[in-house]
Amino acid sequence: MGFLDGFWRGRAAEYDSGSASSNSIELTKRHDRVSLTKQGAATGHLRINLTWRMRTSDIGGSQRESLLRHPFKALKPPEVLGHSQSMVNVDLDLGCLYELTDGTKGVVQPLGGLLGDVNAPPYVKLSGDDRFGSASGETIYVNLDHRENIKRLLVFVYIYDQTPAFDRTHAIVTLYPSNGPRIEIGLDERHPQARSCAVVMIENVKGEVWVRREVKFVYGFQAELDRLFGWGLQWGRGYKTKAER
Repeated sequence: MGFLDGFWRGRAAEYDSGSASSNSIELTKRHDRVSLTKQGAATGHLRINLTWRMRTSDIGGSQRESLLRHPFKALKPPEVLGHSQSMVNVDLDLGCLYELTDGTKGVVQPLGGLLGDVNAPPYVKLSGDDRFGSASGETIYVNLDHRENIKRLLVFVYIYDQTPAFDRTHAIVTLYPSNGPRIEIGLDERHPQARSCAVVMIENVKGEVWVRREVKFVYGFQAELDRLFGWGLQWGRGYKTKAER
């Protein structure tokens, strides 16, 4: 797509924020929602991806270097990708609470192996559990060809076990619709003790599919997110086995 294609087709006016050059929309507190229906993306598979990175200073620092040779390194610690098992022991997990139009409710998440199904209810599937932060991160697929069966989806991220806090993981959740620009939500607010974050709500409102930024941090896990959004599920503490971990 050329730089001006979106403008010639009249797409630019449909979005509250974004960049034609990067072909992306960033949802913010001020501009917090976008209609997938209006951009012709309420069909096909919606891909939702979680990635993160960390500063070396947050994980014990990089190898010592002489400050006499590199005096400015003391002022700003270098940033590294948090995508290496040898560098960082990070375990951010991506999940999704779902409610279908027939009243069925549940969760798709790594814990318990609740990976879902993209071609049958709940029409939501997690690609797997990325325990060490690979380059591709973790991905959820939503089959919007069955949007008439979907009432609402709450995409969330939680910190498993002893992972550092959200304000040091620089996590980003990106939605890739079947048409139009990608949608980005950064989890960069300072909530040092938070263990979970409700990131984005996807709702079918009178046949129109909306994506709305939430970014609500909580100090508990899924049960607290459930109470905040009124899902009404029963929860128990889950653990990963050593083989899974």
